[in-house]
Amino acid sequence: MSEAFLHNPALPAFLLASLVLAATPGPGVIYILARTLEQGRRAGLSSVAGVASGNLVNAIGAAIGLAALLTLSSLAFAVIQYAGALYLFYLGVKTLATAPPSTPGDAFGKAALAAIFRDGFMVAVLNPKTALFFAAFLPQFIHPAAPAMLQSMLFGVLFVLIALVTDSIYVLTASAASPALSRLHKAPRFARYLSAAVLIGLAVLAATSASSRSR
Repeated sequence: MSEAFLHNPALPAFLLASLVLAATPGPGVIYILARTLEQGRRAGLSSVAGVASGNLVNAIGAAIGLAALLTLSSLAFAVIQYAGALYLFYLGVKTLATAPPSTPGDAFGKAALAAIFRDGFMVAVLNPKTALFFAAFLPQFIHPAAPAMLQSMLFGVLFVLIALVTDSIYVLTASAASPALSRLHKAPRFARYLSAAVLIGLAVLAATSASSRSR
């Protein structure tokens, strides 16, 4: 199966399309950048790992038919999307209520980084549009000579790995620019407000999208 997958004539096209899509800034990238600018490189990379894990769950879910269920059931889609919007809103309010750390962002302990990972995972896994994206995108590259479900899983894992790399590049770039930004007056407070605004804005966007779909 692995040999057939590697010799799939559509694989180069998949890699190119995945790279373009993963590198294009979207809500996930905005969330990761906000975390990085507010809390530092390690927090940003923890968010990347959490988002990638959530996306992997959605990719596997799409492969086994979860996306088909969400497509058929507008109620299931709306419930999951509203849950994601509420979680994003909670994170935004939590960010506003939390004072900026007195130590550098890269000095986070394991417990704090685990919580940041969890937040990134929840943000990604509670976005049903990701599962629908995989369900629409991955079949374009499935070879009829091999099992479709296994191919779909392999393509999904590959896409998540590509996105993991591009998101990490965004984090490292933002982290490199962060020292210059931190020299500005009131920069830590501004970063906290910016992060909260991004999270709440994403929550409103997700809720509005769910509302328009349910009509």
